[in-house]
This record gives sequence, structure tokens and C-alpha cells, in this order.
Amino acid sequence: METQALTAFLAVVESGSFSEAAHRLHLTQPAVSKRIRSLENQLNARLFDRVGREVILTEAGRALIPSAERIVQEIREASQIVGNLSESVAGRLSMAISHHISLYRLPETLKRFIANHSDVELDLHFLESERAYQGVINRDLELAFVTLPSFLDKSLSMEPVWQDPLCFVVGKDHMLAGKTSVRLNELCYINALLPEKETFTYQIVKALFERHKLPLRTSLPINFLETIKVMVSVGLGWSVLPETMLDDSLTKLNVENVSLSRKLGFIKHRNRTLSNAAQAFLDEMKMDLPEK
Repeated sequence: METQALTAFLAVVESGSFSEAAHRLHLTQPAVSKRIRSLENQLNARLFDRVGREVILTEAGRALIPSAERIVQEIREASQIVGNLSESVAGRLSMAISHHISLYRLPETLKRFIANHSDVELDLHFLESERAYQGVINRDLELAFVTLPSFLDKSLSMEPVWQDPLCFVVGKDHMLAGKTSVRLNELCYINALLPEKETFTYQIVKALFERHKLPLRTSLPINFLETIKVMVSVGLGWSVLPETMLDDSLTKLNVENVSLSRKLGFIKHRNRTLSNAAQAFLDEMKMDLPEK
């Protein structure tokens, strides 16, 4: 069974389209169709039903997905292990970076890595920490730079890199902006602008209020911290943001007896050998860290 045929099959599954799969694989649509037909002939089973322009998985197609994913991933990792023996820094590096880390922690590292390692194909995904976390578990991503969770799946390992202090903030004209200090219970009945409940940052804030047995009043969730910053600056509520984001548009609140922070770093799969490219990226990143 050819790896190329399985790769084409998975591309059609993910995109739901032969033409889109061809675009992703840099092939013609007839070439993708030929690979799928070859795979169907080998298995003696139809994998897709074509209904007009719609592509629908058959029962056999659905049954093939887990094995196809495993085989393709194992072939990639075997190629990587052999490639590492040459000590050359080349090939594909699939990596995720959260939006906040890409803006505030890694721009210089990325710039230098791209300049120094032109033979690396950087497959970069800007994802929320939670989606990136799952991508490493599924072994779709080699590294993910994220907000580190309090609980880590046993298949993963993580390395803290940055301590990220969090601050309570309001807009300059907010009624709390002029106060020297604020009690946590003063925030209970004012709208909080926070990310979705599944995010690690939301869970940090929620856990704080639960420890003090206080309600947390939230408005519609906003996933991007930069958007939250703008909404807070115009007076729509309070929030908790990384200290690195503070500027003249916000007022930092001194909340009595409260200090919050989160850990940022990278995660990888325990059973996956890092490529030379991934190790080179980590080496570049460490050059930007302050000496201890």
C-alpha cells in the first residue's frame, strides 16, 4: 500500500474535496483521483461516494482513517529519525504558536530562524493554546508554544520558558480606574471580558473567584486578547491580561491580596524524536532568553 495514496486519501477526507486535496498536495486533480482509485483497487472497496460535487465517505473509508493516519505519521517519523543522522537542518517543521506568544515572545526568534535555516520548510500554525495542545497529542504538530495547562496528558512533556504575570485592567474612564486599590468582590457584578471557558486563561480567573466563593459575571467570550484589550479600553468591562500588553489605553487595578500569573512554554510528544529543525528552533529561542 503506497504512502502517497494514503496521503491523498487523508487530504480528501480533511478537505472534503478532490480539487482542494490536489491544491494542498501540489498535484493535479486527475493525479489525486488516480491515487484514490489505486487504493480502492488494492482494498477492493469504494472509499468515497461522489454525489454531484459532494464527496461522502463510505463505511470502508471511515474504517480506514485511523490506520491511514497512523501509517502516514509513522513513515514521516521514520524519515525524520533517519534524516537526523545527517545532522543537516532541513525538511519540514510543523509547529504551532499561540497568538499572544507569536506577538510578544517569539518574533525575533522566528525572524532569525527563517534567515539562518532556509532549507527548513516552516509549517507554522497560529492557534489557540487548546487547539495546539490537541495537535501535539495527535502528532500533527512537532512543537507547540502555548499557555501551559495545569494538567498534562501523559503522552506529552512540557518545558516552561516564560513566567507571564497577569493584571486586572479597566479602561481609563472606568469607574474603578481612579481607585488606589480594589477588593475582589467589587468585580463580581461588573462585566468581565474574558476568553472562552475552555481556555487556560479563563480557567485561572474562574478558579480564583471559586476559591473566594464569589460569582464571576462574564459577557460574550472573546477569543483574541488584543480584541479584549480594545473592548476594555472603551469601557465595556474589566479583564485580566498579560502584563506585556499594558499600555496607556488601560489602567491596571491593584486588587487586594491577589497575584495571578500563567506559565508559557512549549509542549512535545514524549514518543516523538525531535527533528534537527525543531532542535535548531529551540536553540534559537534560548538565545533570546535572559541569562539566569
